[in-house]
This record gives sequence, C-alpha cells and structure tokens, in this order.
Amino acid sequence: MAGKPVRPVNAIDQTRRMLSLVTYLKERPGARVEDVARAFGISEDELVSDLDVLPMCGTSFRGGDLLDIDTDGERIWWHNPAALAAEAAEPLRLAADEATALLVAARAVSTLPGLRESDRQALLRATAKVETAAGEAAGASSRLSVTFESEGGVFADVDRAIAERRRLWIRYYSPARDEVTEREIDPIRLVSVGHTYVEAWCRRSEARRTFRLDRVAEIKILDEPSAPPEIELRDLSEALVQPAAEDPEVVIEVGPGGRWVAEYYPHDSADELPDGGLRITLRTPDPASLRRLALRLGREGRIVSPPELADSARQAAREALAAYDGMEAARTAGVAEDVRGPHAVRVVPDGPGEGPA
Repeated sequence: MAGKPVRPVNAIDQTRRMLSLVTYLKERPGARVEDVARAFGISEDELVSDLDVLPMCGTSFRGGDLLDIDTDGERIWWHNPAALAAEAAEPLRLAADEATALLVAARAVSTLPGLRESDRQALLRATAKVETAAGEAAGASSRLSVTFESEGGVFADVDRAIAERRRLWIRYYSPARDEVTEREIDPIRLVSVGHTYVEAWCRRSEARRTFRLDRVAEIKILDEPSAPPEIELRDLSEALVQPAAEDPEVVIEVGPGGRWVAEYYPHDSADELPDGGLRITLRTPDPASLRRLALRLGREGRIVSPPELADSARQAAREALAAYDGMEAARTAGVAEDVRGPHAVRVVPDGPGEGPA
C-alpha cells in the first residue's frame, strides 16, 4: 500500500469524504481499493482508515442497521447496502421532551417580525400537525414560550430592506477590533450558518462583507435604493468565511495544542512541525483580525508573517499582560491596606542600622 499521508488529518474533510464514500460504494460493489483512493484523491492508507470507521455508522446501533463494509486489501465489499434503503428506515418518533422543544421553537419562530406571511402560515400548519401527533406533550408545550431579543427586529429590518431594495445604516460591533463602527450597506441576502448573517455590499470598505445580526447595535432603513454591484453569490455550505486569492497571506505556527486552528480556519497549507505542531498558511481580507487568535493561542501559537502583524500581536500581548499586572497590583495593595488597618506597623528587613519602623 502507499505510505501514510504527510498532511495533517482534517476531521471535517474526512467526514465529508466518508459521506460521499457511502454513496460511491453502494453504486460500485467490489470496487478496487486503488480505484476508489484515486477517485477521492487520497492514499490507500487513508481510504482503509475510513473503511475502519464506517462499520460503526448506520441508522441505529443495532447490529442489522450498522454498515457491513470490509476489504481484503484489494477490493471493497458492502454486504448489507439495504441498511440505508428507504424501506428500511423507521418512521420518525419523538419523545415527549423532543416534541415539546420542537413545538415551543416552532411557535416562537412563527412570531418573528418580518417573517413572510406565506412562510408563517406554512409553519403554523406544520405545527398543528405536530400538535395532533404529540397528544399530551402538546399541552405541556403550550405553557412555555420563547421571545427573541434584538436580533428579531434586526432580522425584520434586513428582510424588509432586501424585499424593498433599500439601503441600510447600521452601527456594528467588530470583536476583532473591539470597536463599534457606522456603515451603510446594500443588503444582498440573509444566510444562516450557526448564527444569522446578512451578506451585503459595504459602502465604507467598498467590498462584500458579512455581518452577524446579533452584533448589530442599531439599524435604520434608508430611503436610498440598494444598488450592490453584480457579484457572483458564493456557496456558503462549506464555510462562511471564504478567502479570495488576492487576500493578504498570513503564516501562523501552532503547537500540538493549537492544531485545531487548521480544523476551523480555511487555509492554503498546513505543514507538520518537529514538535507535533503545524505551520499554517492562510489568507484573510483583514489580517488584523488574527491578533485575537494569537492572544487566544498564547504559548501554543505565534504569527510568523507578515512581520508588522507579528509585531502588532506581540504588542497586544504585552499590553494585555501589563493591564493584568496593574489590576493584580491594585488588588494586592487593596488587600494589604485592609489587613494593616489604620494602626498597623510596617516591618522592613533587618540590616545595619535598620530595625522596626
């Protein structure tokens, strides 16, 4: 077999690959190991590693529902492909707590301001069907309610601005810089990837930007028409942040405890280091935003280049330490003052001509 891969294992990429592998193998019984590895652009060792995991997957943990896949080193055999067939799937069953959670969430979403009426009615119809199926659990859910905070109002304004093709003014908090800025944006679309975002053309930076709704401190719909330039919509299914080739390059070195950076940040390369860490090369439209990452990594990481960003990160670390030392000194002084009291005696080390003072 081919040697072990030199690139670090990325759990996210491996998961995506394995999901595709199931479909691929189902359509090709007895497929050759070398052909499958070539089709997926991986080594044979990586493929065999995936095949070792697949038999632990299935529609449930009962023996007959797990994937029965094995290999003799040359070919791959799937002995129970019907385990994933539609006829083998059981009807969806919800426990009482699951039904309650689903109904409470559905009712809360139906009250969101700005929700299109057609969507609201479709949601209410689906909720009524779940209530009928849930029986007594539906009664418990009716005694619970959820209200949305400011993000609901922001969502409504953004949704309305998109529908009416109008520009927005926002005050936006940027955690990378720890500052609030004012911007005018031409909204393009709302997206949900963990949180809800608006993808827009930012008039301040004259570039496409993505804003998280719960970081919008204030929002106004303007009379000016929204006129974003013609831009191709990106596929955000893999990641919200997708750097462009022209974005500045940043090199970060992380120790073994910082390898997670390669899992969560899109990067061009991740090379192994002798100590078990990685040298990661990535691109970002805003390199300064990585200072916070450097502070978070602490001893487990450092910015290598560009030099000015590395210097900036070191300065930020020094300022953070100085602020901490100042707070600790003030706290210690306060404790000492409390202990000494108004009649305390100060003691200095004994030495020539010195004694209690």
